[in-house]
Amino acid sequence: MKLKLSLPVKTTLACAIIFSAMGFKAHAQEVIGLQKAVDLALDRNLTIKQSQFSEALANEDYKQSKYNLLPNLTAGPQASFNFGRNIDPSTNQFINQRIFALNGNVSTQITLFQGGQLRNQIIQNRILLDANKSATAKAKNDLILNVVTTYLSVLTNQDLVKASQQQIDVSKITLDRAQKNFDVGNQTLADLSQAKASVSTAELNYTTAENQLELSILTLKQYMEMPPSTDIAIERPDISKISDVKTLFNPEDVLKTALAVNPDVLLAEVQQKSYEQAIKVARGNYYPTIVLFGQAGSNYSDARTLFGGSVNTGQTQVIGKVDGTNQNVVSPIYTESFSKYPFFRQLSDNFNQAVGLSLQIPIFNRFTARTSVRKAKIQAENAAVTTQLAKNNLSKIIYQAVWDVQAAQKSYQSATQTYNANKDAFNIIQQRYTVGLVNSLDYNTSLTNLNKSQFDMISAQYMVIFRAKVIDYYLGNPITL
Repeated sequence: MKLKLSLPVKTTLACAIIFSAMGFKAHAQEVIGLQKAVDLALDRNLTIKQSQFSEALANEDYKQSKYNLLPNLTAGPQASFNFGRNIDPSTNQFINQRIFALNGNVSTQITLFQGGQLRNQIIQNRILLDANKSATAKAKNDLILNVVTTYLSVLTNQDLVKASQQQIDVSKITLDRAQKNFDVGNQTLADLSQAKASVSTAELNYTTAENQLELSILTLKQYMEMPPSTDIAIERPDISKISDVKTLFNPEDVLKTALAVNPDVLLAEVQQKSYEQAIKVARGNYYPTIVLFGQAGSNYSDARTLFGGSVNTGQTQVIGKVDGTNQNVVSPIYTESFSKYPFFRQLSDNFNQAVGLSLQIPIFNRFTARTSVRKAKIQAENAAVTTQLAKNNLSKIIYQAVWDVQAAQKSYQSATQTYNANKDAFNIIQQRYTVGLVNSLDYNTSLTNLNKSQFDMISAQYMVIFRAKVIDYYLGNPITL
């Protein structure tokens, strides 16, 4: 049985399917703005997660170094069955029987003095924790800069794709006009071929721009740890605010601020402090160690018995004779009684305690202490050089960045002037070409110059923004568009 649907019903179903498909597509496509791209990258980036794990480990080391100031407490219970001839652990006498023995002790100790190593280790571990935090901050800042750079590349390539499409449209209009003129005999075959070549060149430029756009979007997805198949749409900011971008900076002022906030320099300085603190830790090996200790223990043996006293058996025995009468001297016979030694009583009776001080004085340790101190000093000196290198490198980068942003602004101004000039020239040549006063070669050359100047102006426009954001990065300012 076939169900026939009326036209209104069919139309309604078709519209519902179309709207459902559009709604699914709109839902599947994720709109990504710059801030969202940065947030996703910071939240998902695996390098940052590794840095955070290192920071967490350093935090545990710092807490453990503080815990090392506390006394320790250990218990050592031991139970055994002994067979054959052995020593009763309770009486220290040889015995030839099976013995169940139980002994144990509880001990504690606390370090009173160790050359300041415990305290200095706490300080060093706190500095190392700060170093790991600086490393995490550096990884985040580097990632943010990469995301912003890639985001701007996507925007640039989008504009280049749009401009390339406009080139194709103009070239096709030109080809259509050339074809009509050729058909009526107003232009030669060379003019028509030149117009076709312009269309092909424009299409090639479009393909190149599209490939660059896809590559930049893929790179952005990788920074955000997104699957390559994820469908995203890039939110476009208002680039008309180009006039608000600051391009004039004093490099000394920028450098002064950057030295106080740049994560590379901060990381190098913190690591230098940690190596300087390591010298104090190593020097602690020269000093004696004083430890306060205490111990308590007891033991039990099932071979041990409890003496119950002497019992008169009612019998007598001769122990001698009386002189002169030769009369026997007798005495009663006694026997000793023993009973099972109770477990808890035996533990109580054998309970023992000890408390004391332990002093260890380093006299000769094969120069290991001296070597440790010397190595720590060398590492500290190397860290100081590393810190200075970081500052010198930052100084070079800052001066280069300030020069780059000023150069980018000049390039943008020149590119804009060139584009406007080529645009005016093309408009004139196009009018003259329409009435046959200019040949196709001059027309296509003018169109090519216009297209190239437009590409150059778009690239220069985004380059100004990018260079300005680099300065913001080194100043520690939030990077936004």
